Amino acid sequence: MEKRLGFAGIIIENRKKSSAAVNEILSQCGDIIISRTGMPYEKKQCCVITLILDATTDELGALTGRLGSVEGVTVKSALGKKL
Repeated sequence: MEKRLGFAGIIIENRKKSSAAVNEILSQCGDIIISRTGMPYEKKQCCVITLILDATTDELGALTGRLGSVEGVTVKSALGKKL
């Protein structure tokens, strides 16, 4: 399968409770992550992470599936057509 450029947006509702699991997953999938930006949002007691990825559909699905299974984590993603 061909790798394509894409992104993922992650919202962590309870940073203290879920961030360790999220960071572990991201570390294990580090070979497909080009860029990672994270920012806590104290007003809503959450954290937002954006990822730029170079991944196949299977790799992206595995990453988002694992992240989505963490309690209090929401993830949305997309891949470009061909780049």
